[in-house]
Amino acid sequence: MSFRVVRQSKFRHVFGSNSKREQCYDNIRISKASWDSTFCAVNPKFFAVIVESGGGGAFLVMPHSKTGRVTPDHPLVAGHKGPVLDIAWCNHNDNVIASASEDCTVKVWQIPDAGITRTMTECVVDLVFHQRRVGIVLWHPSAQNILLSAGSDMNVCIWNVGTGECLLNFTLPELVLSGCWNWDGSEVLFTCKDKKIRRVDPRDGTVEEEAVAHEGSKGARAIYLKNGLVFTTGFTKHSERQYSLRAPGHLDDPIVMVELDTSNGVMFPIYDPDTNLVYLCGKGDSVIRYFEITPEPPFVHYINTFQTPDPQRGVGFMPKRGCDVSTCEISRFYRLNNNGFCQVIPFKVPRKSELFQEDLYPDTQADIPALTADEWWTQKKNADPVMMSMADGGGSNSAQEELVVSKATPNILNKAVPTGLASASVASPAAAAAGPSEADMKKLTAMVLDECHRQIQEATGKQQGKIDELNAEIRKLKAMIVKHETRIRTLETKNKEQEKQLISQGIHLNNNGHSGEDLDPDEV
Repeated sequence: MSFRVVRQSKFRHVFGSNSKREQCYDNIRISKASWDSTFCAVNPKFFAVIVESGGGGAFLVMPHSKTGRVTPDHPLVAGHKGPVLDIAWCNHNDNVIASASEDCTVKVWQIPDAGITRTMTECVVDLVFHQRRVGIVLWHPSAQNILLSAGSDMNVCIWNVGTGECLLNFTLPELVLSGCWNWDGSEVLFTCKDKKIRRVDPRDGTVEEEAVAHEGSKGARAIYLKNGLVFTTGFTKHSERQYSLRAPGHLDDPIVMVELDTSNGVMFPIYDPDTNLVYLCGKGDSVIRYFEITPEPPFVHYINTFQTPDPQRGVGFMPKRGCDVSTCEISRFYRLNNNGFCQVIPFKVPRKSELFQEDLYPDTQADIPALTADEWWTQKKNADPVMMSMADGGGSNSAQEELVVSKATPNILNKAVPTGLASASVASPAAAAAGPSEADMKKLTAMVLDECHRQIQEATGKQQGKIDELNAEIRKLKAMIVKHETRIRTLETKNKEQEKQLISQGIHLNNNGHSGEDLDPDEV
């Protein structure tokens, strides 16, 4: 009779390793804000980190190719009047990033492909509603241009970034500490200062369920897993850190509750939906623990711990599209130390073959939206994120268009790629190889022509306005010149009359208009 003692798993031997110093970032003035945030956001194009800045708030954005020491005068994104508390890259456009600040505003920025060459102060759209500082920004996983923000005024706002309008705002009973969308974006999960976790419908703000997560008063965090379960981290009454796994509908009855240690740093759970791995990164810790979530007991399996000598200030997680499949890299962390050093830590599965490993890389989230903002908000549709294969090395599938905000019509980030056509091409490569139909091409051509016509009209209107302003200025200057000429003629006439009167009285004037009798000898 034979039996297995060791659990079978592809990720049982995952290990993290330190990248060389020249492949990391150094001399970063990391923010000293007391808000519990990761201070870092990463996507396949850029690395962004919140930094200290005099006279307001700023964050640093750098392409992945520009590693090494960051110069003190490096350009920043610096449009906020108060310290920046949170940043988040858009899931469907690698050039768009949102930032939340103590100045009560949320701003959305468009970063050029080559990075920023001078300090950027003009954002694409300014989202103003909150009355106190804003600490959380979250992009919708599958709908285009939908952004969630939560502030210290207990208000939560759902924004349509394409039009710059607040679609919905609702108030929660306490300060929001963290938020997370579920897999299809039909629910949002919040943890609040009153120790409770709440499931909320983002379209009307109704609380569907609430329960006490952890008994400790320190910050708790909660995330949705791909299968619908909820993973939380928090503290016990005695300030011991713990994690739990819960099922929606029974949030007050955890499936698993495990105590970890007695450290006092808030733990940030980071989830990889492709591999079902959860990484726990504590603020002030020098370790990253990682676990695998499985359907069989004990459900949460400890795998290993990555250890470093320095405590961490913040951490960023690279989406799967940015990982290197040739080295079997399944995740990559950007770990911020207190001394300004950003350590790049790839996590890999040891494999001898250099071929693409299909079992390690299931289809992952693509940078193509499954729904438009109007479909999600008005038609109340829900959809899972569009998936893409990692066989070609990941990266970006769609051409990144500029984010254009219009009050009249919603914005579409990728105008050149209709959503249905793009998702079909990602889902079935064979259908994509056949190319778009003639009707699609006509529709696409009409869209491009309409957009060109609109942009030409806007440019012509702006130029005409400038010309009218210049003509008005010229008319004002002409009127002023005529007025001065009239005044000069009047003064000259009066002067000639005075000269005639003086000559008739026998007083002779010199060239300067003074009488010769009144001058001193040395003034002649």
